Amino acid sequence: MRNFLPLTALALLCGCTMGPDFTPPAAPPQAGYAGDGNGRAALGEGPGPAWWQAFGSPELDALVDRAIASNHSLAASQATLERARAQIDAARGKMLPQIDANARAEYERLNLSAFGFDAFASNNGQSISNPTFDLYTLGGGVSYDLDLFGRNRRSLEQTIASAEATQRQTEAAHLVIAGRVVQQVLAIASLNDRIATVHALLREDERNVDLTQKRQRAGIGTLVEVLSAQAQLADDRGALPALEQQLAEGRGMLAVLLGISPAELGPTGFTLEHFTLPAQVPVAMPSALVHKRPDILEAEARLHAATAAVGVATAQLYPNITLGATLSQSTSAPESIFTGRYRGYDIFGGLTAPIFHGGTLKAQKRGAEAEARAAAATYRETVVQAFGQVSNLLSALQTDGTALATRQEAAQIAERSLYLSRRSFQVGNTGILQVLDASRTHQRAGLALVEARSQQYLNVARLYAATAGGWTGTMASDAEAGPP
Repeated sequence: MRNFLPLTALALLCGCTMGPDFTPPAAPPQAGYAGDGNGRAALGEGPGPAWWQAFGSPELDALVDRAIASNHSLAASQATLERARAQIDAARGKMLPQIDANARAEYERLNLSAFGFDAFASNNGQSISNPTFDLYTLGGGVSYDLDLFGRNRRSLEQTIASAEATQRQTEAAHLVIAGRVVQQVLAIASLNDRIATVHALLREDERNVDLTQKRQRAGIGTLVEVLSAQAQLADDRGALPALEQQLAEGRGMLAVLLGISPAELGPTGFTLEHFTLPAQVPVAMPSALVHKRPDILEAEARLHAATAAVGVATAQLYPNITLGATLSQSTSAPESIFTGRYRGYDIFGGLTAPIFHGGTLKAQKRGAEAEARAAAATYRETVVQAFGQVSNLLSALQTDGTALATRQEAAQIAERSLYLSRRSFQVGNTGILQVLDASRTHQRAGLALVEARSQQYLNVARLYAATAGGWTGTMASDAEAGPP
């Protein structure tokens, strides 16, 4: 031991952490996105965590808060995150001295023949047999892995990075649930608006029926005109059941997001008029998006974990030194177990070095390096997909504005045409078919306007969710500290 301890001190001085050190990927050089030229997007740091408040609806805010508090998939994600954080503590504990205690009570028969004595030889004329006795042992030991080449340190680093990836995954899950609640609420509002539009069109159809019946009773109209108006009324009524079924399904999906049954949901009579469409959407610039969007941060954390795994695999190729000591008290009389004469101890140092493992350790290192390359490619792909999604939504907002203006103009023209057609029919200048055609055009224009307005709200919500940050905040200092 006197020779071993100086060698151990020298090994500690020469020890190092094997494998590559992780360097976060550089921010992208691009300063904007394709399609960011419309006036609705404001490039900067992006929206805050509670981005849905921009729609100015306390009812929507309450539904999102309820979903975050009660959604079952989020509860599972949170439990998974707690497990990952517990694994950090477990990995850190392996780097400290390991202390164990033991106690043992035995009833033992000693085999003298194993030590070269004849168990039945005579001693002054008396026979000697194998003795039996009680034995009580109390003791403990301590061991410490010097971790000369950083296997434990890299393992801790890998565990911390994996836990951060789990946290980013949980943040993404919160963001997804919030986005789905907002989009589902807007979809329900759109359906309520479409149902209200159909009811308004049905009232117009009823006016047409009433008008044709009055002309028939006055002797200037025909039964064919009445039947044509009634046929359109019946046809338009057929659109309501499908919309009401979609509304019921939308309420069911919203209830699932809130973690409740549809019967517990309560009224959902809001329309798009209940929400404020933000004049400008704060969009995170590419350099900010890669440090804010949870799926990108998750991919970066997984790349970090894969890089640390290379260090673990590399350190396994090198020797390892363990120091330790044990202390025990053994006696056949339990009342004397703490007496110094029954004490024994040892202090040890052990070295383990891989000599031949059939190429397993080197193969594991190559596999870890391949996994790190795959994680790097996945990170780049995640960044590209995120930029593409934001660019597409920015372009969609510009298209939505144009489409909405066109639909509003078409609805105004259709309403004017229907009014003139009905007046012309009342004075006998045109037939009922022209009125019905104008009514049909007015109906399509009204529904198309509702759809365009709904699409604009939905794309704004999607853009908010695409550039918002995580819900649970940044990882504790564990994730940023790296290997000790």
